[in-house]
Amino acid sequence: MSTTLAAAPLRATSQPSMQFESTPLAVTARMDRLPATRHLWLLVLLISLGGFFEVYDLVFTGYIAPGMARSGVLATTTETFFGFQGIAGFIAATFAGLFVGTFFLGFLPDRFGRRSVFTYSLLWYCVGSAIMAFQSSGEGIVFWRFITGIGVGVEIVTIDSYITELVPQRMRGRAIAFNQSVMFAAAPVAAILSYWLVPITLFGVDGWRWVVLIGCAGAVVVWFIRRALPESPRWLAQQGRLDEANRIVLDIEAKVAAEHGLPLPAPQPPVVTDRPPTQAFREIWHPPYRSRVAMLLVFNFFQAIGYYGFANWVPTLLIGQGITVTKSLFYSFVIAFALPIGPLLVMSIADRVQRKWLIVVPAVSVVIFGLAFGQMKDPLWLTLFGVLISLSGQTISASYHAYQAELFPTSVRCRANGLVYSASRVGAMLSGFLIAFLLRDFGVVGVFAGITSCMLIVALAIGVFGPRTTGLRLDEISH
Repeated sequence: MSTTLAAAPLRATSQPSMQFESTPLAVTARMDRLPATRHLWLLVLLISLGGFFEVYDLVFTGYIAPGMARSGVLATTTETFFGFQGIAGFIAATFAGLFVGTFFLGFLPDRFGRRSVFTYSLLWYCVGSAIMAFQSSGEGIVFWRFITGIGVGVEIVTIDSYITELVPQRMRGRAIAFNQSVMFAAAPVAAILSYWLVPITLFGVDGWRWVVLIGCAGAVVVWFIRRALPESPRWLAQQGRLDEANRIVLDIEAKVAAEHGLPLPAPQPPVVTDRPPTQAFREIWHPPYRSRVAMLLVFNFFQAIGYYGFANWVPTLLIGQGITVTKSLFYSFVIAFALPIGPLLVMSIADRVQRKWLIVVPAVSVVIFGLAFGQMKDPLWLTLFGVLISLSGQTISASYHAYQAELFPTSVRCRANGLVYSASRVGAMLSGFLIAFLLRDFGVVGVFAGITSCMLIVALAIGVFGPRTTGLRLDEISH
């Protein structure tokens, strides 16, 4: 696959598939012609199970916060804007670690492979979370939360590229939506465990610590399950390891053909350019990628503030609306059920509707439902609009994870994704301080006024500057 950014003319080769089976372009052509069978969905599921515990770790941030405050480890608010003795500091440490993982370590999957980095970053998460669960000081919790976030950041960047490269072009949107559904099934799990455990002390240990440790235990099991995953053939081909790539593609083709029950279709003529492929990351600062990078940096920064401004503060916002701690956790659990449902709904249209509009329309919906949430006092209406906000947010998430992975070539996909995704980490890190400030001085209405502004910027960035990707081959999008 060429990553050349100059305006080289595209052409399609007319060679039969047997003549280009041992080239990088042939690997991508063979992968893209595969029908979506059980084996490919199984690969997506295995990757997604690893991501389940990454999301579990992110989502319980908001759910265990009231328990941390109740036990006196962290304060709900702080005297200064950048106070690290409160919940905002805990949230900030999470996303500061994610920023380091995505921005500085996003090159690891491009250098060492999707599978290796995917596997060991989960082990990193397990160790960091376990140590954090036994900390007794606010400083210790914040520090180890930061360390854990680094591993989670590398994992998230790798997952999007891994799935994008393992599935054919007409399955990418559905595959990422399914991935998001499996991963965000962790949300109701984290919510109900928090609902049961956070208000109590079990065997002399605070309930919020049990929520953290349960996630570590489950992640260890998944670490062994997903060792059977293959490396990305597209990545192997880009590294010149064509024999390995060919063996993996042959194995996938055999399993898919057996399940499909019909001969596999012939590969499409691969898209090639007159220039040799490049591995240079600096090329993303030239057209056509330069505008894509700028667009995604703006998008990620503001969508993170809007998304995590609600997700991480649901229990606290409900308390601000007059709901008790215990009831706020219950309503948060109900709202959390929308997190895996949203991507499942997206699956039906993910590869039929242009990806960019599956980001823009839900962003506007968050604005409408968020403003309504800020005006409600009745628990039923608060829950209803909370669910609608969650559904809209998950539609955005399922769509943009596929979208930004498509916009860059295989050779630099993880590094480029890490760069633009790091803006999301910065936005999420600042969201804790911003929401705490708005909640303190302007109440819940002020919080949603801030979220509204962010989501309007998101809609404009993608709607005006986002390219079309749905149904196109990765090679075509790259050029």
